Amino acid sequence: MTTYSFEPTLSKLNPDDAVVDCIIPAGEGWLHDLLPGQIFRIVDLEGNQAVDTLFYSAEDPGDHYSAVRTIVNQQNPYLTTGSVLLAESGRELLKITSDTCGRHDTIGGACSAQSNTVRYSHDTLQMHNCRDTFMLMLSGRSEYTKRDLAPNVNFFMNVPVTPEGELNFADGISGPGRYVELTALAPVTVLISNCPQLNNPCNAYNPTPARVLIWNGKGGGENV
Repeated sequence: MTTYSFEPTLSKLNPDDAVVDCIIPAGEGWLHDLLPGQIFRIVDLEGNQAVDTLFYSAEDPGDHYSAVRTIVNQQNPYLTTGSVLLAESGRELLKITSDTCGRHDTIGGACSAQSNTVRYSHDTLQMHNCRDTFMLMLSGRSEYTKRDLAPNVNFFMNVPVTPEGELNFADGISGPGRYVELTALAPVTVLISNCPQLNNPCNAYNPTPARVLIWNGKGGGENV
């Protein structure tokens, strides 16, 4: 069993004051633009639900979140309070300012039809997956193509790295109501696939909804 020490960083924001508050059912996607200073929260409503998320510079849609730059910059493969998410260009996109889960994966990637067949069995080829959801959501905006899909963040997902550099898709460490909160440092587009994975025991084979909220912060962000 993987153990780690973690001190939750709680948010003082009131959900009643949020300018956006919506539920993303398991298997569905969500696409939204954030302005600098806006605060974005993802809530794991029932526990151990992977919320696959990509971030893009709204000023330059080709400049997406970079797992490599982010990991190198913070010298840590996991994300938690204080982590600054960097784009391929090196620009700062968001900073995690509150976290009650403690560790979020940024190297495990998103499930796809192809990866499902490799990890599970060939008859999973037709099952819904995060890559399909990402592409469906991006298809509604002309500035994006499937070339804009990149390694994503898996919020609430536990993927320990062994001393040999291998990945283990382990039991979840999240729980009902846990959340992660990020402050936008630049104009950012958020793309979410609330994972529909039915083959992984990490979520007890039961994908569940996630909640997203947005508040206007001190840095502006008055339009949503």
